[in-house]
Amino acid sequence: MPRISVVIPLYNEIDNVTPLCDALAAALAGADVEIIIVDDGSRDGSAAALDREAEARGDHFKMIHLQRNFGQTAAMQAGIDAAQGEVIVTLDADLQNDPLDILPLAERLLAENLDVVAGWRKNRQDGLLLRKIPSRIANRLIRRLTGVFLHDYGCTLKAYRASVLKGVRLYGEMHRFIPAWLSTLTYTDRIVEVPVRHHPRRAGKSKYGISRTFRVLVDLLFVKFFLGYSQRPMHFFGVIGLFSLFVGSGMLIYLFIDKFAEGAEISGRPMLIAGVLFFLAGLQFLNTGIVGEMLSRIYFEGQGKTTYVVRRAVHLDVPPEH
Repeated sequence: MPRISVVIPLYNEIDNVTPLCDALAAALAGADVEIIIVDDGSRDGSAAALDREAEARGDHFKMIHLQRNFGQTAAMQAGIDAAQGEVIVTLDADLQNDPLDILPLAERLLAENLDVVAGWRKNRQDGLLLRKIPSRIANRLIRRLTGVFLHDYGCTLKAYRASVLKGVRLYGEMHRFIPAWLSTLTYTDRIVEVPVRHHPRRAGKSKYGISRTFRVLVDLLFVKFFLGYSQRPMHFFGVIGLFSLFVGSGMLIYLFIDKFAEGAEISGRPMLIAGVLFFLAGLQFLNTGIVGEMLSRIYFEGQGKTTYVVRRAVHLDVPPEH
């Protein structure tokens, strides 16, 4: 089994296939490594070019071809599932990440017994308006809401301990939030960030745009909820429901007293409508919390998951992943 697995999702990068493989071969020469490039349904000839490179360069160059374009997160998950190394390093295929940074990140993770070493594109070579500013806004929001303080969540170049990374599943556009997901399985002080090289794109077309910023914001709401309340959704919905019930009940009791003690007319008052709405909304939030609790238990018990992960055991045969 290789010590390091390098996972690279690739989509329509025909002009970068050979330069990428050349750079990987030069940077990783002599290392105990496997290189897994996942073709995410490319339509520009990248698949055939990857097969030629794999045949020419040897068994440590491994290719996975997805049946269609499933997205970067799915492609990355496919590579992670196939990886056999103790350390998994991910990076983009556009050569803006430098393969020369792969081994230093992996070596630091192993030397300092860390779980994540994240790359930080400190001197980012991208456009200011469409890439840098939206990225800074998104990174600041992610840091505040997840509690994992990284400067550059969008940098794909990261080294992970495989036993920890394989404990999470990636869906949607969640690849950028992997360190936040892993904070549910490990301490945040085992997640560090180091500056890495970043180059301008030399060939091909970027797959990123301003629209991704809005998708990040939507995904971030889900991440925040999942990190804080996936095992206790009633604590989230129940608090809102009880508050709404309290406000609605207060309004209705006030109107009840005003009606029968003072003889006031209440049928046309806005407070009556507001009180009923708050009361019904409170009941709905409580019901949602109950359903959420049931679904949470189905999720964990149905997949054989528990609320803990074992790092290692002494004189015991305990499976690490739960």
